[in-house]
Amino acid sequence: MKTYVPPSVSMHMAEGWSRFALRFSEYYDSLSPKSTWVPPRLASREWMFIPWGSSPPDRHRGFNDKTSLLEYLKRRTPHSCFHSTAYYDLPSNRKMSEKGWRGADLIFDLDGDHLPGVSDSDFPMMMETIQDQAWRLWSEFLEPEFGFKESNVQTSFSGHRGFHIHVRDPNLLHLDSNARREIVNYIRGEGIDMQSAVSGGDIGWGKRAKNGMNDILDKLRSVNEKGNEGDKILRELHEILKSRAKSPRVNIKNTSMTKIRELAEMSESPKRVERLSDDYSLSVFGDECTPIFWELVKGDASVVMSSAGETDEAVTVDTKRVIRWIGSLHGKSGLRVTEFPLSRLDPSTSGSFDPLSETVVFSRQRKMWVSLLRDDIVAKIADESVEGSIGDRIEVSEAMATFLTLKGWASVSPQ
Repeated sequence: MKTYVPPSVSMHMAEGWSRFALRFSEYYDSLSPKSTWVPPRLASREWMFIPWGSSPPDRHRGFNDKTSLLEYLKRRTPHSCFHSTAYYDLPSNRKMSEKGWRGADLIFDLDGDHLPGVSDSDFPMMMETIQDQAWRLWSEFLEPEFGFKESNVQTSFSGHRGFHIHVRDPNLLHLDSNARREIVNYIRGEGIDMQSAVSGGDIGWGKRAKNGMNDILDKLRSVNEKGNEGDKILRELHEILKSRAKSPRVNIKNTSMTKIRELAEMSESPKRVERLSDDYSLSVFGDECTPIFWELVKGDASVVMSSAGETDEAVTVDTKRVIRWIGSLHGKSGLRVTEFPLSRLDPSTSGSFDPLSETVVFSRQRKMWVSLLRDDIVAKIADESVEGSIGDRIEVSEAMATFLTLKGWASVSPQ
């Protein structure tokens, strides 16, 4: 298991974290065994807790029942809580090699912080994007192509910037890291020849390749338009290309914006696009730009795991990973890690899950004053929205103040 690095805490946060630790304590005091969710085979799970301040993580904990877990939480009030995705004979043993590994859940962790062209400074927009990507992961890959059953799936909001899809199929528990990596590589499009895939019909990667090709052509044409929108799309394509180029299987030496602009200019030629549609194998954009075009298509057509790279891949591949405990509070937001039905992950439905409303545990009525510490932030908690920059002093709800302060975007100021 990799060592977890505790969150960096600014001076402003250090001065005021005790206020939030107290509120976390009151939350954990309110929990009862009946209302508390624990992972299956609780006694076989290792637990890890991140304390407030700069103390090291408390690892290699084990609990036989909900009562002992809640006693620990009420006594220690951690900043963040995790349990292993793996099942062990001796979860409390401090040597990983002596724990006795017996299998692990298959976890997909989608984090909006790794989306190309998306910043968490506009937090609501980032959450909308990552929820759409998480639903695509399930509806386009995990269910139709891998045959995963909804009855074996648990879906949760991570408490901060993303979503977790837990797959607990007994037939998959003993998959080793290599087998899990193959699943991720397929989702990321590793080893898939897009020029061949686009000729493969309207299913699987064939369908994605066609949709991605048309989408990238539209975006390239937009790059040629003057103004902020063209520049924004150029930056988005640049982030996708840089992310794709990190793969050892991708041989692209020039990932500059200049090269993307060159590709964009060539995409304006109807003859080139027509030739491409007639024969996808042709290098209609030249020897340098044609590979760039197809990597952009691959980056556009796959889900966020292709862009998130090693961060999300590591969670799925690592058979000794820890994952945030459902029901705990996230120490970087104050929001609750929350389970919800898989069907509500679909953002197009009227009953879609709202992570910025349904996970709020602190008061929306109690008011506090905060001073912003970061420029151009957009935040939303329930029906309360905040937009501002460094130096702005605003009155917000306790829930919003907790969110802004724990993210390091604000500090609590006196009235």
